[in-house]
Amino acid sequence: MVWLAFVFCLVVILFAGFKLTRYGDAIAEKTGLGCVWIGLVLIALVTSLPELVTGISAAALVDAPDLALGTIFGSCTFNLAILAVLDMLYSKGPILNKVSRVHIISAGAGAVLVALAAASIFFGESLSGLSLGWVGVPSLIIFLLYVFSVRQIFKYECRSNDGKKQQPITFKYDDITNRQVYVGFSIAALAIIGAGIWLAFIGEEIAVTYNMNNSFVGTLFLALTTSMPELAVGIAAIRIGAIDIAVADLMGANMINIAKIFIIDIFYTKGSILSLVSSAHLITAMITIAMTLVVVVGLRFQYKRKILKFASWYTYMLIGLWLLGAFLVFSSGSG
Repeated sequence: MVWLAFVFCLVVILFAGFKLTRYGDAIAEKTGLGCVWIGLVLIALVTSLPELVTGISAAALVDAPDLALGTIFGSCTFNLAILAVLDMLYSKGPILNKVSRVHIISAGAGAVLVALAAASIFFGESLSGLSLGWVGVPSLIIFLLYVFSVRQIFKYECRSNDGKKQQPITFKYDDITNRQVYVGFSIAALAIIGAGIWLAFIGEEIAVTYNMNNSFVGTLFLALTTSMPELAVGIAAIRIGAIDIAVADLMGANMINIAKIFIIDIFYTKGSILSLVSSAHLITAMITIAMTLVVVVGLRFQYKRKILKFASWYTYMLIGLWLLGAFLVFSSGSG
């Protein structure tokens, strides 16, 4: 029965993901904000909520901070692996050749946020022990840096859109009213959030049933289930040609994931969460940074051909790094 519910949630997420992407693309057109901004903040916020609920429940209700952080870091690696999957599915060449280079900024910001979280874990009490009440100062700094980064990207995107206003614009959604767009987006968002949260709890039930350790469950299995909305949005974005939304959602979700450590820290009242978790999470953090740097290089040097017409060079690198991280986490046996 649990596996039937698992499949049902996946179907709902895939269907709602297509609708969410289409309406998100319409919002970008009608508001003039651009696909990058809509994907980076609005859609990424929706698709990343399952990780937040899973993290809060793991830390506050189950008293398993390692499970919470494992889900966060593991989801970041999965999101980057999803980019590799999308590159293989995209038949018109390397996927990073078709998107704005503004994604370099969001990818770089995401890597910095991960590095700050990793440094807090590495230095333990000497850094993460600094707190306001029970909330760690490092997690607060991470959250404020996220807000600052999003603001800077928004300003950059606005300047970029101002430069494009002189060019002729093709409107794809004139037949849909603003009310239809916002209502449709809200319904699709609620469906993804609801199914995604349910899927996360189903993942926890499966993990308990099969007696998996916290490190493996959080970093691999739960991270996989909570990343399904990002996969659904990415596939839908390719189908409608909104490639910028797909990449922006993945980069934005990673930024939001790390920023959510602050929110989880608020609910975890036993101390600064970054000072109490296993150093095994440093493995996933380093893998996430390495994968992000591969994406940055792929965005900066946009090669026009795939290797063997199947996948770009960075796809092989991303999959290889993800497999390496999964092996190291599983081998560490920490939780």
